[in-house]
Amino acid sequence: MQEFLLNIVATLNSYISNYVLVILLVGVGIFYTVRTRFVQVRCFGEGMKRVFGKNQAKGKGLSSFQALTTAVAAQVGTGNIVGASGAILIGGPGAIFWMWVIAFFGMATIYAEATLAQQTRQRDAEGNIQGGPVYYIKHAFRGGFGKFLAGFFAVAVIIALGFIGSMVQSNSIAESISSITGAPELGWIVGIVIILIAGFIFLGGIKRIAAVTEKMVPIMAILYLIGGLFVICANITFLPDAFGAIFKYAFVPQAILGGGIGAAIKEAISQGAKRGLFSNEAGMGSTPHAHAMAEVEKPHDQGVAAMIGVFIDTFVVLTMTALIVIISLYCGDGALADGHQAGEMMHGLTIAKTNMVQLAFGDAFAKLFGEAGYVIGNVFVAVCLFFFAFSTIISWNFFGKVNFEYLFGKKSIPVYSVIALVFIFLGTMMSNDLVWELTDFFNYLMVLPNAVALFALSGMVVSAVKAAKKAKDPLGLGK
Repeated sequence: MQEFLLNIVATLNSYISNYVLVILLVGVGIFYTVRTRFVQVRCFGEGMKRVFGKNQAKGKGLSSFQALTTAVAAQVGTGNIVGASGAILIGGPGAIFWMWVIAFFGMATIYAEATLAQQTRQRDAEGNIQGGPVYYIKHAFRGGFGKFLAGFFAVAVIIALGFIGSMVQSNSIAESISSITGAPELGWIVGIVIILIAGFIFLGGIKRIAAVTEKMVPIMAILYLIGGLFVICANITFLPDAFGAIFKYAFVPQAILGGGIGAAIKEAISQGAKRGLFSNEAGMGSTPHAHAMAEVEKPHDQGVAAMIGVFIDTFVVLTMTALIVIISLYCGDGALADGHQAGEMMHGLTIAKTNMVQLAFGDAFAKLFGEAGYVIGNVFVAVCLFFFAFSTIISWNFFGKVNFEYLFGKKSIPVYSVIALVFIFLGTMMSNDLVWELTDFFNYLMVLPNAVALFALSGMVVSAVKAAKKAKDPLGLGK
């Protein structure tokens, strides 16, 4: 049954990702890049100051930094390790170049999403903030059509993030642990541990989630980057070759993928777009739920902060993964440098997207510790992946909960939480390929109504940009 479903979903995904997704993601990004006059470039420094300057939570909302770390917790997940590796394995090293392109334009897209989430958010009778794409979708399209699109988006988010998306994260945790222990049959134990910890955090609401992510995200990112720098330093002579491979195979991918140039380029771009979306989530409509919660002076302030999330996710963490994999496996005498393909054995592991980073770290640590280095590398990546994936689970659960409450009211939240925990548990025991294909499919469904609303509300976003500029330069002396 799993094989049957995998074939159907994979076929649908190939059509959507190769055509609709690329057009929508790049189209919205270019549109907002032009409409905001390259806000991701002009306001990048402002965004860095906003994120790393002094800011505190006020009332029932979050600080700008807490909102960002909750968003980054969702962005920096398995997409940065397993997703990036899969993109390279299937689309070649050039897929990373297209991830960069998607992310650059995506910074303008996520600025628009966060700004609109701030502009259209509401407060309930108890003063709690309610915000996210369902609110700006309804604002964009009044009447029955707006309610339909908002409801469609809400259902897609609940399934894509709250349920199936969390399965991807728990599935990746279980896969990485089983590669160390050699006992995949113990996945149910991993599942129980995850749902116990996650359930405790879910019960504390957004405040507890933010308190966890603002501490976890910086620690896990720094830990991974330090380890990544170690791998790069151990292979420093191949660093120019790694960057060269990214740019070369972005435009001549058939040299490494085989086949005709047209099909190879389409595969590289498709993988870059598909895995880029799953990684930085710009245009998907997920992170605006977190950015809506920030207590800031004006919507523009959280918009520029949101851009930094995409930058950290793609240009820092994901790029580190790409360099680690390419420098270790595609350069010099690397396992995939001379035409070897996925599925072959290397140091007791089958080369696949789930363990490429582990193999790369193992090679680097082996230069210091001998054969024990492969074990050390596996353990290091498993620890990093656990934190990446777990932080994503708690943020995605919150995003799904917002939409479940929108559809069914506050009294339905306990039901949602139980279902979500069941899916997290099931993810530790399912086929990896099927879980990834299912979450891709529902991610794509999220993009459709969100992208339509973004196009429709561009005037509100541009007005926020102009208002911020006028506040800085009220006399217009900077013209």
